[in-house]
Amino acid sequence: MPRSGAEARRRLREAALELYRERGFDQTTTAEIAARAGVNERTFFRHFPDKREVLFDGEAELRDALIQTVAEAPEDLEPFEILLCAFRKSARNLESNRPYSDPRWKVIAATPALRERELAKHALLTDAVAEALRHRGVGNGLADLAARTGWAAYQHAVEAWQDDPAQSLDEHLSRAFDDLRSLSAPVVRANPGG
Repeated sequence: MPRSGAEARRRLREAALELYRERGFDQTTTAEIAARAGVNERTFFRHFPDKREVLFDGEAELRDALIQTVAEAPEDLEPFEILLCAFRKSARNLESNRPYSDPRWKVIAATPALRERELAKHALLTDAVAEALRHRGVGNGLADLAARTGWAAYQHAVEAWQDDPAQSLDEHLSRAFDDLRSLSAPVVRANPGG
């Protein structure tokens, strides 16, 4: 039986992921997760409100880290550069947790209820980032647009990294933000007649 709360939480996360991969999310109960982790079901519910949330553990810490990084970014940065700094910081954490993240993504992708929950979590993160930008003086509309567009670029980079782990997530993130910038660059059209 785990002695610390952090150890119990870690074991519950791992047990849930193992069972979801073996049996599927819908076929797994919280009692089975608790038993696999070596704790009772009450302990599961002390740490997680339901069996979906066990896969989204750390979301509050991610939100807080993004908000803090946005708040502490140098004053002379434009909103996209601020977001790139914030997402780079979270990318380092994601890279270090890849052995857990890869199977987690597969379980979420295979489960409609989890995909829906993930989208709701992403919307909350985007709103928090937009609010952090507003606290820096970025206007309401621009803060929302920057946060949503920046989050889309971040998600694009994560998916590219999943497909091509030979390059770091930071490299994929830099490329996604560069591509985003190029979308707004003036287009030089060749003169078809000349």
